[in-house]
Amino acid sequence: MDTQRFDAYLLENRERMVEEYKDFLRQPSVAATGQGITEMAALVARRLAMLGASVKVVPTEGDAPPVVWAELGEGDKTLLIYNHYDVQPPEPLELWESPPFEPSIRDGKLYARGASDDKGELITRIHAVEAWLKTQGALPFKIKWLIEGEEEIGSIHLHRWVEQHKDWLTGANGRRIDGCLWEFGGTDEQGRFTLHMGVKGICYVQLRVKSVDHDLHSSYAPLAPNAAWRLVWALNTIKDQDENILIDGYADYVREPSAAQIDMLRKIPFAEDEIKRMWRIDAFLKGRSGVEALKAYLFTPTATLCGITTGWQGQGTKTVLPAEATAKVDFRLVPDLTPEIVVELLRKHLDRRGFQDVEIVSYDGYRAEFCDVEAPIVQAAARAAKTTYGHEPVMIPTAAGSGPMWSLSSFIGGVPVVCAGIAHADNRVHSPNEHIILQNYYDGMRYVGRLFDEFARC
Repeated sequence: MDTQRFDAYLLENRERMVEEYKDFLRQPSVAATGQGITEMAALVARRLAMLGASVKVVPTEGDAPPVVWAELGEGDKTLLIYNHYDVQPPEPLELWESPPFEPSIRDGKLYARGASDDKGELITRIHAVEAWLKTQGALPFKIKWLIEGEEEIGSIHLHRWVEQHKDWLTGANGRRIDGCLWEFGGTDEQGRFTLHMGVKGICYVQLRVKSVDHDLHSSYAPLAPNAAWRLVWALNTIKDQDENILIDGYADYVREPSAAQIDMLRKIPFAEDEIKRMWRIDAFLKGRSGVEALKAYLFTPTATLCGITTGWQGQGTKTVLPAEATAKVDFRLVPDLTPEIVVELLRKHLDRRGFQDVEIVSYDGYRAEFCDVEAPIVQAAARAAKTTYGHEPVMIPTAAGSGPMWSLSSFIGGVPVVCAGIAHADNRVHSPNEHIILQNYYDGMRYVGRLFDEFARC
């Protein structure tokens, strides 16, 4: 690889590339509401076609966001790239320092919804491919690029799409993909480049209680059942004050990390003091620290109460007895604990305690996926990181977040996956004022070029 020509091209075209980045950010694409989804898919497809890729915008089901599928390059090896073009809702709007879909550069940072998750990662890779084609010639391997539009709402239709188009991923002869570059990554609290090789799974549910026909005057409390209290009592059976998950049989499906994974944890430079400072807390839960904290973070399943809605929430007082109460709960999963198992266990758990009236509305989730940390794609990513950033990357066996990795790894033959990107530890993804550090974007394009070179030779 002629790194000097590659880097020079990126520098010469930097201004134009940043404007293209902003074009992606100006286009809303909120999966939760459907705002701008069709337009964003078309924009992504047009930009990929400019690379000379064969591009298809493929429907999923009904009016659901389509998948953008692209193929380019030739060679004996195949690299799968996964991204998504949808973003989180921008609310609460009043907390943004600049409008979420009007990209703004301040103090070397680019602010907008999707600047990091995931339009920043996507455009970084598009621009790296462009620079390679302009300075190195044809790609020395085949790229298969899958860009979906529902990641932020659980990739509801993606697994079915993969089932229907499995031959696109594996080829007519069922040949295994050699590696996958996943959608996220970046630097830690100390600015060290990180690589992850897996994700937790997730199961998201809504619990709903309906007690009476309509909200009543609170004076009827001695006579009428209160939906809010009923829900609280049900929630109290799920988790105790010591952070123990109490669902019957839940722990039976928890696979302990391997000795090799624990060894990796010991080598992670964990900036726990910096994290506590950012969060403005004095200690982690249960006083966890060091390897113990990392093990809990990366390998422990969770039960998180995400929100409760019931009764009067407005300003001032209103004495009502709520007729309905709902709670949204997410469960982060480890291997062997699937979304289907969680819903089944939770239903039986509530029924045994007399909460048959608590309805469970289940949203599609993901299985956990832990990939081979010694795979050639991982080693190529590590070498490229050292060349680009001047230090060995921090190798992290899995991420505490979730995504549809299982569908694009184990399900299609065990594709090894590595997560590498341009985010940083405090980039406010899913929150107001999401942003990236522009230098991370510039370095990220250089990194992807070096990863391509290493992957071609591994």
